[in-house]
Amino acid sequence: MARVTPQVRALYDMCAIALVEGRADLDGADDVGFDIDMPLFTVGHTAQLADMHPQTLRQYDRLGLVTPQRTEGGARRYSLRDIHRLVQAQRLSQDGGVNLAGVARILELEEENRQLRRQNKRLREPKDSSIFAADADGGIMQVKRSRRARMWRRDIHEDTRALPSSGTDAQRSASRSMVIWGYR
Repeated sequence: MARVTPQVRALYDMCAIALVEGRADLDGADDVGFDIDMPLFTVGHTAQLADMHPQTLRQYDRLGLVTPQRTEGGARRYSLRDIHRLVQAQRLSQDGGVNLAGVARILELEEENRQLRRQNKRLREPKDSSIFAADADGGIMQVKRSRRARMWRRDIHEDTRALPSSGTDAQRSASRSMVIWGYR
Protein backbone atom coordinates (compact mmCIF):
# COMPACT_ATOMS: atom_id res chain seq x y z
CA MET A 1 0.00 0.00 0.00
CA ALA A 2 1.06 3.55 -0.62
CA ARG A 3 2.84 5.47 2.09
CA VAL A 4 1.91 9.13 2.13
CA THR A 5 2.97 12.11 4.16
CA PRO A 6 0.61 13.61 6.73
CA GLN A 7 0.15 16.67 4.46
CA VAL A 8 -0.92 14.51 1.52
CA ARG A 9 -3.24 12.50 3.77
CA ALA A 10 -4.83 15.76 4.97
CA LEU A 11 -5.41 16.83 1.35
CA TYR A 12 -7.06 13.50 0.56
CA ASP A 13 -9.22 13.86 3.69
CA MET A 14 -10.36 17.31 2.54
CA CYS A 15 -11.11 15.96 -0.93
CA ALA A 16 -13.10 13.07 0.56
CA ILE A 17 -15.10 15.48 2.71
CA ALA A 18 -15.83 17.63 -0.36
CA LEU A 19 -17.01 14.51 -2.23
CA VAL A 20 -19.28 13.49 0.65
CA GLU A 21 -20.75 17.00 0.96
CA GLY A 22 -21.30 17.25 -2.80
CA ARG A 23 -18.89 20.17 -3.23
CA ALA A 24 -16.63 18.13 -5.53
CA ASP A 25 -16.88 15.26 -7.96
CA LEU A 26 -14.51 12.53 -9.09
CA ASP A 27 -13.77 14.18 -12.44
CA GLY A 28 -12.70 17.37 -10.71
CA ALA A 29 -10.56 15.50 -8.18
CA ASP A 30 -8.93 13.52 -10.98
CA ASP A 31 -8.34 16.66 -13.06
CA VAL A 32 -6.49 18.45 -10.27
CA GLY A 33 -4.19 15.50 -9.69
CA PHE A 34 -5.70 13.30 -6.99
CA ASP A 35 -5.20 9.58 -7.50
CA ILE A 36 -8.85 8.63 -7.08
CA ASP A 37 -7.99 4.92 -6.88
CA MET A 38 -5.29 5.14 -4.18
CA PRO A 39 -6.31 2.89 -1.27
CA LEU A 40 -5.80 5.22 1.64
CA PHE A 41 -8.74 5.15 4.06
CA THR A 42 -9.41 2.49 6.71
CA VAL A 43 -12.89 1.11 7.41
CA GLY A 44 -13.31 3.25 10.52
CA HIS A 45 -12.09 6.44 8.87
CA THR A 46 -14.22 5.82 5.77
CA ALA A 47 -17.29 5.15 7.92
CA GLN A 48 -16.67 8.41 9.77
CA LEU A 49 -16.19 10.37 6.52
CA ALA A 50 -19.27 8.87 4.84
CA ASP A 51 -21.35 9.04 8.05
CA MET A 52 -22.07 5.33 7.88
CA HIS A 53 -21.69 2.42 10.28
CA PRO A 54 -18.57 0.31 9.64
CA GLN A 55 -20.79 -2.78 9.43
CA THR A 56 -22.61 -1.17 6.47
CA LEU A 57 -19.29 -0.84 4.67
CA ARG A 58 -18.52 -4.49 5.30
CA GLN A 59 -22.00 -5.48 4.08
CA TYR A 60 -21.56 -3.44 0.87
CA ASP A 61 -18.22 -5.20 0.37
CA ARG A 62 -19.80 -8.65 0.84
CA LEU A 63 -22.52 -7.75 -1.69
CA GLY A 64 -19.93 -6.44 -4.17
CA LEU A 65 -21.47 -2.98 -4.19
CA VAL A 66 -18.26 -1.22 -3.12
CA THR A 67 -15.21 -3.46 -3.06
CA PRO A 68 -12.19 -1.80 -1.45
CA GLN A 69 -8.63 -2.91 -2.02
CA ARG A 70 -6.92 -5.04 0.62
CA THR A 71 -3.60 -4.75 2.38
CA GLU A 72 -1.26 -7.74 2.56
CA GLY A 73 -2.80 -8.50 5.95
CA GLY A 74 -6.33 -8.43 4.50
CA ALA A 75 -7.45 -5.07 5.92
CA ARG A 76 -9.79 -3.04 3.73
CA ARG A 77 -8.51 0.26 2.31
CA TYR A 78 -10.91 2.62 0.57
CA SER A 79 -10.10 5.12 -2.19
CA LEU A 80 -11.77 8.41 -3.12
CA ARG A 81 -13.70 6.50 -5.81
CA ASP A 82 -14.94 4.03 -3.17
CA ILE A 83 -16.04 6.84 -0.86
CA HIS A 84 -17.92 8.49 -3.71
CA ARG A 85 -19.65 5.18 -4.52
CA LEU A 86 -20.57 4.68 -0.85
CA VAL A 87 -22.15 8.12 -0.61
CA GLN A 88 -24.02 7.60 -3.89
CA ALA A 89 -25.25 4.19 -2.73
CA GLN A 90 -26.45 5.63 0.56
CA ARG A 91 -28.30 8.48 -1.16
CA LEU A 92 -29.92 6.18 -3.70
CA SER A 93 -31.06 3.61 -1.15
CA GLN A 94 -32.18 5.98 1.61
CA ASP A 95 -33.40 9.03 -0.28
CA GLY A 96 -34.39 7.37 -3.54
CA GLY A 97 -35.79 4.12 -2.18
CA VAL A 98 -33.76 2.08 -4.68
CA ASN A 99 -32.94 -1.52 -3.70
CA LEU A 100 -29.31 -2.63 -3.56
CA ALA A 101 -29.43 -4.45 -6.91
CA GLY A 102 -30.70 -1.23 -8.50
CA VAL A 103 -28.06 0.79 -6.69
CA ALA A 104 -25.33 -1.51 -8.05
CA ARG A 105 -26.62 -1.08 -11.61
CA ILE A 106 -26.94 2.70 -11.28
CA LEU A 107 -23.40 3.00 -9.89
CA GLU A 108 -22.10 0.85 -12.74
CA LEU A 109 -23.83 3.06 -15.31
CA GLU A 110 -22.61 6.26 -13.63
CA GLU A 111 -19.00 5.03 -13.77
CA GLU A 112 -19.40 4.03 -17.42
CA ASN A 113 -20.85 7.48 -18.14
CA ARG A 114 -17.94 9.16 -16.33
CA GLN A 115 -15.42 7.17 -18.37
CA LEU A 116 -17.21 8.10 -21.61
CA ARG A 117 -17.20 11.80 -20.63
CA ARG A 118 -13.46 11.65 -20.02
CA GLN A 119 -12.88 9.88 -23.34
CA ASN A 120 -15.07 12.44 -25.14
CA LYS A 121 -13.12 15.27 -23.52
CA ARG A 122 -9.82 13.74 -24.66
CA LEU A 123 -11.11 13.33 -28.21
CA ARG A 124 -12.34 16.93 -28.35
CA GLU A 125 -8.93 18.36 -27.45
CA PRO A 126 -7.04 19.87 -30.38
CA LYS A 127 -4.98 17.38 -32.36
CA ASP A 128 -1.68 19.03 -31.36
CA SER A 129 -2.49 19.19 -27.66
CA SER A 130 -0.31 16.20 -26.83
CA ILE A 131 3.17 15.05 -27.53
CA PHE A 132 4.58 11.56 -27.24
CA ALA A 133 7.74 10.50 -25.48
CA ALA A 134 9.57 7.32 -24.66
CA ASP A 135 9.47 6.21 -21.07
CA ALA A 136 12.35 4.59 -19.20
CA ASP A 137 11.41 1.13 -20.51
CA GLY A 138 11.24 2.29 -24.14
CA GLY A 139 7.44 2.35 -24.30
CA ILE A 140 5.58 5.23 -25.87
CA MET A 141 3.53 7.43 -23.56
CA GLN A 142 1.37 10.48 -24.15
CA VAL A 143 2.46 13.69 -22.44
CA LYS A 144 0.26 16.74 -22.12
CA ARG A 145 1.67 19.68 -24.02
CA SER A 146 2.08 22.73 -21.86
CA ARG A 147 3.02 26.34 -22.42
CA ARG A 148 6.32 25.70 -20.68
CA ALA A 149 7.14 22.84 -23.09
CA ARG A 150 6.37 25.06 -26.09
CA MET A 151 8.63 27.79 -24.73
CA TRP A 152 11.41 25.26 -24.13
CA ARG A 153 11.06 23.90 -27.66
CA ARG A 154 11.28 27.43 -29.09
CA ASP A 155 14.53 28.03 -27.18
CA ILE A 156 16.17 24.98 -28.72
CA HIS A 157 18.07 25.57 -31.90
CA GLU A 158 19.82 23.38 -34.39
CA ASP A 159 23.53 23.77 -35.03
CA THR A 160 25.06 21.76 -37.85
CA ARG A 161 28.81 21.25 -37.59
CA ALA A 162 31.23 19.31 -39.72
CA LEU A 163 32.82 16.35 -38.04
CA PRO A 164 36.60 16.49 -38.05
CA SER A 165 38.16 14.00 -40.38
CA SER A 166 41.66 13.13 -41.43
CA GLY A 167 42.56 12.92 -45.07
CA THR A 168 42.67 15.18 -48.09
CA ASP A 169 40.82 18.46 -48.52
CA ALA A 170 38.39 16.74 -50.88
CA GLN A 171 37.60 14.17 -48.23
CA ARG A 172 37.19 16.92 -45.60
CA SER A 173 34.72 18.82 -47.75
CA ALA A 174 32.71 15.64 -48.26
CA SER A 175 32.81 14.84 -44.54
CA ARG A 176 29.66 14.00 -42.67
CA SER A 177 27.98 16.54 -40.48
CA MET A 178 26.13 16.10 -37.24
CA VAL A 179 23.29 17.97 -35.61
CA ILE A 180 23.75 19.34 -32.12
CA TRP A 181 20.69 20.48 -30.19
CA GLY A 182 21.16 23.14 -27.57
CA TYR A 183 19.63 26.15 -25.87
CA ARG A 184 19.85 29.61 -27.38
